[in-house]
Formats: sequence, C-alpha cells, structure tokens
Amino acid sequence: MAEPEFRATGVRIGKRLRSLTTAGTVRIRGGRVELLTSYGSEIDSAPVQAVRASRPWFAPEDRALADLDGKRYLLTLGERDPAPGEPGPPAARRFIEAVRRAAGYRG
Repeated sequence: MAEPEFRATGVRIGKRLRSLTTAGTVRIRGGRVELLTSYGSEIDSAPVQAVRASRPWFAPEDRALADLDGKRYLLTLGERDPAPGEPGPPAARRFIEAVRRAAGYRG
C-alpha cells in the first residue's frame, strides 16, 4: 500500500502571534510532515508519528493547529476544497485527516 501523500500551497504559517510565511507549503512525504516557506526553505519538519493536528477552538473553518515535536504552528488553509482545476489550498480538515492517516490513526 502506498504511503499517503499531502501537499498544500498558499498556506499561511504562523507561530503564536508571528507570521512566518503567508504563502508557504505544507507537505507530508516520506513519513515526515514538512512546513516550508514560499521560497522552499524548511521552517520545521518532524516524523508524522510525532505530529498532532487538530482544529483550534473558536476559530474559522480554514485554520488548523500542527504540533511538531512540541512546537505549535497555526496553519491557515482553505475554508473548502477548491474545485478541480481551481487554484488554492485544500481545506484544513483534509490536512488533519492526512496527518492521522499517515500516522496510522484508526479512530
């Protein structure tokens, strides 16, 4: 069985109140979750088993929290999945599901 892959571009990545990039990339590849700047430089990465992904309380539908080895990042993805052929990041829900699938979570 092929390993689940995920890629979202145009993602705002922040840490606490600080924005690290407004057009970054979130990628799950080779058993790792990677956060990249718009230029492709790595912000952070961790093995998928060491990553927790969830939705923050009282936040819009387009937000997800990613906890990589204890470092928490706020990701702003799309509110909905783009139509086929349309540009834009996938929904935050898809990112959370992809992390759980890649880690082998069956809940």
